[in-house]
Amino acid sequence: MTLLRNSGYWRWSAGVQLNRLPATMAPLAFTVLTTATTGSYRLGGVMMAVFVAAEMAGAVPTGRLLDRVGPARGLVVLLPLVAAGLFLLAAVASAGAPDWALLGLAIPPGLVAGGLNGGFRTLLAATVTDEELPRAVSVDAMILEGVIVGGPLLVALLATSGPAVPVLAMAVVALLAALLVPRRAVRVDPQRTVERQAIPVAACVPWLAGLFTVGLLLSTIEVGLLPLVQRLGAPDSATAIVIVVLCGASVGGSALYAARGKVGDPRLFLAGFVLGGIVVSAGFGWAGLLGGVALVGLCTGPMMAVSSVNLQQLLPERRRSEGFSLAFTVQASGFGLGSLAIGVLPVWLCPLLGVLAALVSCAMLVAHPRRAIGTPSVTS
Repeated sequence: MTLLRNSGYWRWSAGVQLNRLPATMAPLAFTVLTTATTGSYRLGGVMMAVFVAAEMAGAVPTGRLLDRVGPARGLVVLLPLVAAGLFLLAAVASAGAPDWALLGLAIPPGLVAGGLNGGFRTLLAATVTDEELPRAVSVDAMILEGVIVGGPLLVALLATSGPAVPVLAMAVVALLAALLVPRRAVRVDPQRTVERQAIPVAACVPWLAGLFTVGLLLSTIEVGLLPLVQRLGAPDSATAIVIVVLCGASVGGSALYAARGKVGDPRLFLAGFVLGGIVVSAGFGWAGLLGGVALVGLCTGPMMAVSSVNLQQLLPERRRSEGFSLAFTVQASGFGLGSLAIGVLPVWLCPLLGVLAALVSCAMLVAHPRRAIGTPSVTS
């Protein structure tokens, strides 16, 4: 594959993974920090909620700013601002600041960080060719699994050196990401226009719905793992088995998608979500739980990839950071709603919300098949 020899892609990948790492470290890092400095682990959870809310609120405005100044130039400036906010938070917490001050200081880095993934995703379009794009997104999804698992492990390791060290490490990682922002594009679109065209919202909605489905279904499974396992009469430690199956299936699905090298029919992946969610909800013993989770995992990477590739085709070049920031926010809202559902609904019912979302997404794609599928496949 030509992608493996594309040094620009690997520079981009290193930068985007470092940009994502603080978000995966934050839940445990904030909990460690507040438990040591205020004695309340609950405050860490509230801080994380505030941080995520700030990310969602700032995603689209930050993405719009990146489109105006240029994603590469904007990321080089904004990532150090995120680092400065995290440095300040760690310093103030170490000084024994009150709870309200810690909650307030979690807002600025969250507001800035919310749109940075959209900026990085926009740069990918200038780093790889159209033919390499499906594979590039799939390989990125595989690496992301390692970042999601590695973030908490890194926090656990760093916390042995002091409660503020993980948050300081988050700041350092943000600075390192700024150093790896791609500065030079591999190709320039000759049709680029100076005018800011309107985002075709109606055409984007099916793909946004697909990303929302991914977030909703995954969160109902991941957050609800403990009650799902307890329903089978198994010990709490058995949740590790389900996590391994889910992560392994997700990596495997992305690898197969990358190896095939074609965009694929998203309705097939949504059908996998429907079947997998129903099986998990029905509770057919261990075989049903692991089989359903594996099917959802296999379809997760490909669905995210095909949605990302098609959104790129639809978004105007000078509004891609804004559009991708909106897409990440929609997916995050799915995660949030799924987590909320676990707290208020019976555990068997929660995966069915993801099933319903998948059916709605599939209906949208059936209604607009030509608009949904039109991205070139990989031939090399």
